[in-house]
Amino acid sequence: MSKALRLSEKWFRFGLWIVAFVFASFLIGLGGTVVQNLPKVEQRYTQDDFIDKPAAAKLRAELRAMQEKRQVAQDAHDQAQLKHNGARANSAAARDTHNSWLATRHATQRSDQDRELIERTQALDELKILERKALSDVERQQQHLLDARQAEAKAQRELRELEGEASSKLSVELRHQELRVFGYRLLLTLPLLGIAGWLFAKKRQSTYWPFVWGFIYFALFAFFVELVPYLPSYGGYVRYVVGILITVLVGRYAIIALNRYLEKQKLAEAMPDVERRKELSYDTALARLAKKVCPGCERQVDLTNTAIDFCPHCGICLFDHCGQCKERKSAFARFCHACGAAARS
Repeated sequence: MSKALRLSEKWFRFGLWIVAFVFASFLIGLGGTVVQNLPKVEQRYTQDDFIDKPAAAKLRAELRAMQEKRQVAQDAHDQAQLKHNGARANSAAARDTHNSWLATRHATQRSDQDRELIERTQALDELKILERKALSDVERQQQHLLDARQAEAKAQRELRELEGEASSKLSVELRHQELRVFGYRLLLTLPLLGIAGWLFAKKRQSTYWPFVWGFIYFALFAFFVELVPYLPSYGGYVRYVVGILITVLVGRYAIIALNRYLEKQKLAEAMPDVERRKELSYDTALARLAKKVCPGCERQVDLTNTAIDFCPHCGICLFDHCGQCKERKSAFARFCHACGAAARS
């Protein structure tokens, strides 16, 4: 803020800037909510929207049936395996007992034990038969379990193929939807930038400038910050291209304004001193003097040097003398600082 402004005016301007930023913050919050909720205007697609529903339902039913069948086959296999393990253990125990008895038989060479030998051999053969039968049951259940697993795997493969095709279609549709939503966001933010540019060019110094600047900050934030998280991979190109265009337009405006200002300054410096000082507003002159620059040409001047009464660059009068007390004073002051007399116009 300029030191030439009244204290109350400084605080009023400060308060108006706060109004501008608060206004911008509420607009940013509203704009962020709108931009975030824009995808809700589109239907939310899932993989089931693109899958062959009758075929998928049939395969899922088959898959559930195969899983149940596999579980039944697994339980039967476990039972058969348990029985086979028991039969094998019984056969092994009987064989060990028979071998021990044979060793004793050979040692005693008693002929009265021949009948018992035949009975033991028959009993051992029966146990081997039971063991083989249990093994056959295990092998049969293994075949059933393998068939169930293969049928389940086949159903899973077919279902994955259907889901893969649906996923591809979903990806394409989501890509198209992303393009549409991105277009909605651009249609929302680009006009805001255009309005902000028009306000900057035409209304930035109007009576309601806090709301103008608040809207400008909101539009810039909405496009360059708020839109970023929602940009697709190619969205950066749009943002950078728009940024380049805005920079070119602002730069062109600044160059034209600078050239216009320099031409105006040249014309002003050619005018008589009295007319030049009349063209300058009181506040503008005080603001420039506070910055220790000439109010006419805005070049640096050593205002502390009492020997300098005129600008050495443009010749405008900087200091004169009071008509009443003859005290040296600023040529732009309305009253003498020494005696309070009104300055001569």
